[in-house]
Amino acid sequence: MSQNDAFAAAAHLHVLLRRKTGRVTDTEWMVNNVEYAQAVVSFARERAREDGLDELLPLAERLESLVIPVRRPSAPVSAPAPLAAAGDPSARYVGRLR
Repeated sequence: MSQNDAFAAAAHLHVLLRRKTGRVTDTEWMVNNVEYAQAVVSFARERAREDGLDELLPLAERLESLVIPVRRPSAPVSAPAPLAAAGDPSARYVGRLR
């Protein structure tokens, strides 16, 4: 992410939100705080949907792509290895290790 690109997207969204909705935002905080950026993007999308302000959507998506990290699905957690069976020769050592 280019810091300049992120600030530019945040500034454009800030201006449009102020002009169209009266909402004042903090551009520096948008760039440096993921939770705040998510809240602003969510607000912009909500206003776009409810008030027909479709011009907010490209700016919200741009900010999101520059500031909010992509969450990749985590790898499934594997089950722990089973303990040695009673007939297994290594089973006699399981209780002795401390």
